[in-house]
Amino acid sequence: MDKQPSSAGVRKETGTCYHCGTICPAAAPVLEDKFFCCEGCKTVYTILKGNGLCRYYDLNQQPGLRQDKPEFPGRFGFLDQPEIAARFIRFESEDTLHLEFYLPQMHCNSCLYLLEKLPQLDDSVLSCTVHFTRKEVSIVCKRRKGQVRRVAELLTHIGYEPYISLSDLTNKRPGVDKSLRMQLGVAGFCFSNIMLMSFPEYFGIDSMEQTLQLFFRWFNLVLAIPVVFYSAIPFYRSTVKSLRAGFLHIDAPIALAIVITFTRSVYEVFSHTGAGYFDSLSGIVFFMLLGRVLQDKSFRQLSFERDYTSYFPIAVNVKKGETEDAVALPDLKPGDTVVIRAGEIIPADGILTSGEGFIDYAFVTGESMPVHRQMGELLYAGGRQSGGKIEMLIMKEVVQSYLASLWNKTGTAKKDTNLSFVHALSKYFTWIVLAIAMLTAAYWEMHDVSRLWQAVTAVFIVACPCALLLANSFTNGNILGILSRNDCYLRNAGVIESLSGVTHIVFDKTGTLTRASDTSLKYTGAPLPEKQLDTIAALASGSGHPLSLALARHLNRPLEGITLRGVKEFAGKGIEGYAGDEIVRIGNAAFTGARPIAGLKQCIYLSFDGISPGYFTAQNRYRDGIEQWLNKLKGKYKLSVLSGDNAAERHALNSLLGRGCTLYFDQKPEDKRDYIRFLQDRGEKVLMIGDGLNDAAALEAADAGIAVSEDHNNFTPASDGIMQARSLPLLPAILKLGMVNKRIVMASFILSLVYNIAGLFFAVRGVLSPMVAAILMPASTLSIFLVTFGASRYASKRLGLTVSRRNADENHPRT
Repeated sequence: MDKQPSSAGVRKETGTCYHCGTICPAAAPVLEDKFFCCEGCKTVYTILKGNGLCRYYDLNQQPGLRQDKPEFPGRFGFLDQPEIAARFIRFESEDTLHLEFYLPQMHCNSCLYLLEKLPQLDDSVLSCTVHFTRKEVSIVCKRRKGQVRRVAELLTHIGYEPYISLSDLTNKRPGVDKSLRMQLGVAGFCFSNIMLMSFPEYFGIDSMEQTLQLFFRWFNLVLAIPVVFYSAIPFYRSTVKSLRAGFLHIDAPIALAIVITFTRSVYEVFSHTGAGYFDSLSGIVFFMLLGRVLQDKSFRQLSFERDYTSYFPIAVNVKKGETEDAVALPDLKPGDTVVIRAGEIIPADGILTSGEGFIDYAFVTGESMPVHRQMGELLYAGGRQSGGKIEMLIMKEVVQSYLASLWNKTGTAKKDTNLSFVHALSKYFTWIVLAIAMLTAAYWEMHDVSRLWQAVTAVFIVACPCALLLANSFTNGNILGILSRNDCYLRNAGVIESLSGVTHIVFDKTGTLTRASDTSLKYTGAPLPEKQLDTIAALASGSGHPLSLALARHLNRPLEGITLRGVKEFAGKGIEGYAGDEIVRIGNAAFTGARPIAGLKQCIYLSFDGISPGYFTAQNRYRDGIEQWLNKLKGKYKLSVLSGDNAAERHALNSLLGRGCTLYFDQKPEDKRDYIRFLQDRGEKVLMIGDGLNDAAALEAADAGIAVSEDHNNFTPASDGIMQARSLPLLPAILKLGMVNKRIVMASFILSLVYNIAGLFFAVRGVLSPMVAAILMPASTLSIFLVTFGASRYASKRLGLTVSRRNADENHPRT
C-alpha cells in the first residue's frame, strides 16, 4: 500500500503547488485537497500516486519542477530516426538496449529515488542507474521499435525531460583520457614489482645465490621495458613538440633522464656490474603520470569548447499541411514553416507568420526582458519564445543564421594558458643540469675515466626536475579540485596562474551582476488596498507573459478564495478579468487606458473599471550579497562593467562599484572585445566575467575568461572557466588562491632543490648507490605531496573555501 506523504514533505503555505511549490493561479487544478500550479504537475502526481511512489514527496520539500511546458504529439518524433536514436544507445543486443540521457532537472535525493524506480512505471524498463554528479541516467530496457522515444517520453511525463541538443548529433561525446590512465596503471604495476624485487639489492644480501640475483635483475629489466616504451610516451611527445617549436619544455630533462637511466641500467645488467636504477626510473614515470592524472581529473568534468550547437535543439517541428513532422536541424531548409512553442529555441532566422512572439534574446544580446514581435517581423536564431505557440517561415539555413555568424566572429586564436611559469624555469633548469653533467665529465676525465660514465648518468638521474613538476602538478591538481567543490571549474592549471596576475576585472551586467531570470518590480501610484492586490496577483498568475509572472511572484499573495470570471489574455497587450462586477486589467498603457510614462520601457499598468491607480516598473535584481564581495575587489583591482542593456542602471552601478568604475552601455559583442584589447594594450591583465554569447568574444580575448551560469551543466560560451552564479561571492578568495598557488609551488621547488643538491653530492663523486637513489625518490615525492596538499588545503580554508566534497554537498544540497 502506498505510503501517504508526511507533513515534512508538504508546504505549509496555502495556494502553492504540492509538486513544485510555485504559486498557483486563481483557478488552480485541485486533486485530493492538493493544489497544483498546472495540469503538468497534477499529471506527475497522478502517475506517482498510481504507482505507489509518493514517497518521492517525503524525501524533500517540493522536490519536483514546474511542468507547465506544453505537451503535444510527436514531441520526440525525431528519436524514431535511427541515426538520431543511435546517439543515445551505448550498447545493444538482440533483446536489450542500454541508453544514456542527460537530465539537467536532477537536483536532490527525491530525484534519485524516483528515477531508480523507473522500472515500476514501465515494464519495458529493466533497470535505471543514476550518475548524480554528471546528471545522467543509464537505462537498460527491452529492445522494441521506437523504444528510445518511448523512454524519453516516460522521463518527460514524470518531470525529467532529457536535454537533447544539436551537439549530440554533430559532435563526438567528450570522453576521459583512458590512455593516460592506462599508462599510469602500467607504470604503477611495474614500479611496485620492481621495488619488491630490488629489496635484496637495497640491503646488500650477499648470501643470495647468483642465479637468483641474476633472475631478479633480468626480471626488473623486463618490467622496465613497458614503462620506458609505453608509459613514458607523453614525456617523449612533449619534448619532441617543444624542440620543433624551438624551446626546451620541462619534460625534456625528464625524457633525457629516463633514456639515460634505462641505458645505464641495461648496461649494468648485461655486464653483471650492478642492478641498475629501474626502480628510480619507473618511480619517476609513475609519480609524474600520477600528478597529471590528478590534475586532469579536476577539469575533465566539463566541456569548455562549446558552440551554438550545444544550445540548439536536435530537431524541430516542421508544419506540413495540417500535421507536424520532426525534422533534424541540419535538414531544415529555407521555405520550411516551423512551429515554436513556449520555452523553445528559434533555430534559424525567419519571419513570424502566425501568433505573437515574446522572444527572450538575453543569451544573444544581453537584453534582460523579452522582446514583443508581431506577424511579419523578423526573428533571429537563438531567441527563446516565452509566449504561446507561434509559426515562422525559415529564411536562412541554421549555419547562416545571425547566431552562427556571431559565434564565428569569436574564432580568433585562443591564448595558450597551458604553459606554466614552471616551464619558464625549465629553460634555465635544463641548462644548469647539462652544465653540471659536463663539469662532472671533465673532472672525472682528468682524474678517473672509469668513473666518468657512472658519475654523469647519476647526475641526470638525481637532477631530474620531477620534484618541481610534481610540486606544480600536485598543487594545481588539488587547487583545481578545491575550486570545483566551490562550483568553479577551470579549463586547465594555467588559468590559475592567469588569475594570479589579474589587474583589471571586466563584468557583464545582465546575468552576471544581476539575475537574468529574476526581475524586481517597483510600484508607483496611489496606494492599493489588500483586496485589489489579491485580485492583481490572481489575474497575473493566469498569464503566460514573463512580466505578469514576475508580478505574481513579486506580490506573493495567497490565492485561495479569489474568484475571477471571464479571464482573457490578449497577446502583446495584457490580460483582463472580472472581480465581482469590476473589470480589472493589467498590461500596456493602451490596453489599460493609462497615460504612458515617457522613458520607461518595461511597465505593467493597472486599471479598475477604466481607472488607472498606478503602474509597476521592472528593474534588474542584483545578486544577493553583491555589495560585500564587490567591496573586497574595489581596492585591489580596477573594475569595469560592459552591458548590452541601456543606461537605466547607471546610478545603481555607480552606487555598487564606486565612481572610479568604468561603465559602458548598449555594448555589442565586438565593442566588448575591443575594450578588452584596449586594456591589454595599456598593459592590463584582464579577467572577463560574463554569461551570454554576446560576451563570448570578450571572454576569448581576455587573459582569463570565466562564464557564469545558473547551472554549470547548462550552456555557456567557450571560456577558460565556468562558475555557478551562486559562487560569485567567492571570487575575491579564488583570485587570492591563484596567488597563493604560485607561492606554494615555489616553496615546494626550493624543497625539491634540497633533495637534488643532496643527491648531486653523491652523484658527482660517482658513488650514488641504488639504496640512496631508492630513498631519495620516494622521500622527495612524499614530502612534496604532503607540503603541497597540506598548504593548499590550509590556504583554502583560511580564505573561506570548501575543501572537501562532503562539506560541499552540505553547503549546496540541491546542486
